[in-house]
Amino acid sequence: MIKAILKTKVAGLGQAGEVVKVKEGYLRNYLLPNDLATEATPVNLKHSQQLKQKIEVSKKNEKEQALKLADRIKNVSLTLKKEATDQDILYGSVSKEDIKAAFNEEGHEIVLEALQIEEPIKKLGIYYVDINLHPEVKAKVKIWVVKK
Repeated sequence: MIKAILKTKVAGLGQAGEVVKVKEGYLRNYLLPNDLATEATPVNLKHSQQLKQKIEVSKKNEKEQALKLADRIKNVSLTLKKEATDQDILYGSVSKEDIKAAFNEEGHEIVLEALQIEEPIKKLGIYYVDINLHPEVKAKVKIWVVKK
């Protein structure tokens, strides 16, 4: 076993900046050629500490930005106008793209992958959509689906 410093998150192994023990062949044949890790030498360990500090600051800034965005959008209520039958059933459904476009019209930039819809919206009514802005920050937005 040999010590390695991860440059990026490696599934099943660890986070960026972590010092992990791996088999020498895994390090030489996979981690090093793919620029995922470096060998844990004294110089690299010192550099690793600096990298960890930068990552912590970056994570803190990302969380602060997500909290600010969550605070701005917590009172947002979106209205989507869709064609529907007399029984209030939509022709088609409301997609994540529709919701993202409505956010853009309101002046909020949302990543499509952040939107969490429990089931397809196929009827007129009021719905709540979860938005994952950060692993630790979530927001809930009210969506009004009305007849066009």
